[in-house]
Amino acid sequence: MDISIIGSGYVGLVTGACFAELGNTVICADNDVKKISGLKKGLVPIYEPGLKELISYNLKNKRLKFTSSIREAVKASEVIFIAVGTPTLENGEADLTGIEKVARSIAQNMVGYRLIVEKSTVPVETCSWVKKTISTYVKKGYKFDVVSNPEFLREGSAINDFTHPDRIVIGAESLKAKQIMTNLYQPLNRPILITNIKSAELIKHASNAFLATKISFINALSRICDQVGADVKEVAQGMGLDSRIGGHFLRAGIGYGGSCFPKDLEAFITISRKLGYDFQILKAVRDTNQEQGAYVLQKIKDALWIIKDKTIAVLGLAFKPDTDDLRNSPSIALIMGLSREGARIRVYDPKAMAKAKEILKEAVFCKDPYQAARGADCLIVATEWNEFKELDFIKLKNTLKRQLIVDGRNIYEPGPLKELGFTYIGVGHGNE
Repeated sequence: MDISIIGSGYVGLVTGACFAELGNTVICADNDVKKISGLKKGLVPIYEPGLKELISYNLKNKRLKFTSSIREAVKASEVIFIAVGTPTLENGEADLTGIEKVARSIAQNMVGYRLIVEKSTVPVETCSWVKKTISTYVKKGYKFDVVSNPEFLREGSAINDFTHPDRIVIGAESLKAKQIMTNLYQPLNRPILITNIKSAELIKHASNAFLATKISFINALSRICDQVGADVKEVAQGMGLDSRIGGHFLRAGIGYGGSCFPKDLEAFITISRKLGYDFQILKAVRDTNQEQGAYVLQKIKDALWIIKDKTIAVLGLAFKPDTDDLRNSPSIALIMGLSREGARIRVYDPKAMAKAKEILKEAVFCKDPYQAARGADCLIVATEWNEFKELDFIKLKNTLKRQLIVDGRNIYEPGPLKELGFTYIGVGHGNE
């Protein structure tokens, strides 16, 4: 098929590259001329495993094209995905300005039937507004359909998530729209759930809110474990073996971050309030996540007594491994808290260093974990990169000034580290 993706951010690039890999002709459009210029040369502005190679391959084989002209994209494609950003406003609502502008541009540049697919994470009823906007500005009475097709891509595994999804959700009204979307995804041979549009819009927010709830629940439980001497990893394992619960997202730590969970949770709370329902469970989820970072910071203060003038090494800056995304990163928030206390910060991350230099002006950026640990009073693991799971602890012990490890992601077993002479502090491991 001929497909256009309006918005060449994280979702747009992954979606466009994967559809091209399936044999479609794809145009990715974005109003950021500098970004488009770089993408035409194969320069990918984000780190996602396999994405650069996928884009380069499909550029070379002329299945993937980049443009800064929405007009060009709309005229060339029957299926048009909207994948622009929907940042959070101060009142908690999603900013849908970009969605409206794109909908208007699509309407003004249509030259025949078009299927407009809302891919961005948006509040329920957004597709209705997209449909109204296009109806208002469309010329010559061209026919069109609007579909909701929420994305469920996890940063760090997005390509696999696209090609092997648990399910594909399509919210559509007309038979023609359902058939086109079904044919488009048929090569993946994965379960397709066809719903009405409003149900599809709600599925995305409901899914992310529920996953965030599981994380906040296990983080709250970790604090109980610390008080009574239980091991939260064992508790989570016991819970996860129940098929009704499952083990995914039951990992205690310093809290969730990224562009999706915080934004989507806030938007869902706001949507519910506007609809007349006070979603108190989700407010507690949000508050628990915010408190978890402060809880870990207090653990560090309890271990060091005085933070001021202490040298602290932080391993991991991205909000999760296999990405360079710093948005709402718990690591960055923790570093900011330590800096306010007067700590000297040394940091290392395999992929997020360049972006972090724009944020952490006072930190010392190091070439590897051992350089970061040199002369440090404390080592904090803030992101669970595989590289950090394979450290040489003998070398690390001789590098640190004080053998104190704060494992903010519970990636280590306390016993072996304590045998080596480390003071180990995890999350939910009892009173270490």
